Amino acid sequence: MQIQGEKDSHPTTSLVQTQLKDIDKTLPLRVLSADDWEHWTRKGYVIVRQAVPREQAERTVELLFEFDEKDPDDPSTWYTPQRREHKMKELNNTGMVEIYNHQYLWDNRMAQKVYDSFVDIWDREDLWVAIDRANLNPPKKETGKAGGFIHWDVDTSLQPPPIGVQSILSLLPQNGDVGGFQCVPELFENFEEWEKGQPAERDPQHPDVTGLEVVNVELEPGDLLIFNSLLAHGVRPNTSGDRFRAAQYISMYPADESNAAEREERVRLWRELDHPKRDAFPGDPREWEKNNAETAILTPLGKKLLGLESWKA
Repeated sequence: MQIQGEKDSHPTTSLVQTQLKDIDKTLPLRVLSADDWEHWTRKGYVIVRQAVPREQAERTVELLFEFDEKDPDDPSTWYTPQRREHKMKELNNTGMVEIYNHQYLWDNRMAQKVYDSFVDIWDREDLWVAIDRANLNPPKKETGKAGGFIHWDVDTSLQPPPIGVQSILSLLPQNGDVGGFQCVPELFENFEEWEKGQPAERDPQHPDVTGLEVVNVELEPGDLLIFNSLLAHGVRPNTSGDRFRAAQYISMYPADESNAAEREERVRLWRELDHPKRDAFPGDPREWEKNNAETAILTPLGKKLLGLESWKA
């Protein structure tokens, strides 16, 4: 795994040379249908319904409320100040929950259907799962910018373009005015043609989407939305007034088992219930996980997804 560019951004891989939309499948599809695969390669995203059981998603939501010291039935608890400033200023006050290694998060990562979905996407079995966090987003007090924002988490001016996959596991219904994931599939599908009409100094992480359709994606608890890092996307605001948006960020990428330093750090984060040491992840100053949880028990699959055991064994 490598981080493209100087700015902390979503992890991309240098172990794969073929753009994901251009992969010629060698492994049979496990979860995705043929139509799903076509949608993924053309539109840049795919939805896997009930990737984890609904009750598993719901218990994760309960954990997030407990961790964040919020009561879903008491609005006076919803808007407490974030506990630590983000070095990446755009992440401030966006509902990020600095929990990374709790058993419930690992249970979701180790779900067979989740893993099999990423095997379909990457066309390979030797994957590591990103140690990432969750999001708990209350309704906005002020609506602000009605349409939310659209961006890329990678630098789209790089050649060759970065190769990466991101995903969101929905933990509560994301529909109507609760906000949630939005994207511009038309831009993914026609990027080269669109780029020709842009100024040379265009912002490589914030596209001008004038005239392009922004698609709002609706999800149920347990649904997994997987998207290509080259898909322009963002979050529309939660204007529901009384509902939360909740999600866990889960992504997988080719395991770089030759990178001993990365593997050892991943294992340490799991064992010590720590957070990644990157600008995007400020961590929890209370160290709630270390004080209230135990090192997650991993399945045989989970040990390989972490890097505790080799895929070559």
